[in-house]
Amino acid sequence: MLACMLAFFGTIIAVNLTMAILASGSWTGLVVKNSYVASQEFNDQLTEARLQTETGLRSQIIYSNGSVTFKITDRTEVTIKPEKAIVWIGRPAFEQQDRTLQVDCGDDGLCVIAADLAPGPWALRIEAILQDGTYRRDARLFVGADGRVQVE
Repeated sequence: MLACMLAFFGTIIAVNLTMAILASGSWTGLVVKNSYVASQEFNDQLTEARLQTETGLRSQIIYSNGSVTFKITDRTEVTIKPEKAIVWIGRPAFEQQDRTLQVDCGDDGLCVIAADLAPGPWALRIEAILQDGTYRRDARLFVGADGRVQVE
């Protein structure tokens, strides 16, 4: 009876320890650091997104050869050079590869960031200060093993 109980509980403890070790090296389980604060800011973010949509601002994102390139255009397709831009890039559910990058944009409004991305899904957020306000875009990049990239 003692051997059966030790085998039973030993198996449960071994499985739990294995799962805990594997889980601690991957997703933290957090989507935001403070869900209460995020919930308070959610309606403001929706309002800002609605206002941004009305202005006609859009961005085009391209990933190739180890760099992310983007440009922001107005409704007439004129490129707008950001005064300041920050790009956050990371795995959607894997905090260890997250990074925030300061961006330098050329006089033509084209912004390039060196980012060697491994195959798989990536989350990207562009936050830019423009002459007439701010711009934000959240996008998903899917980098294929064959090198093809899809931006959503």
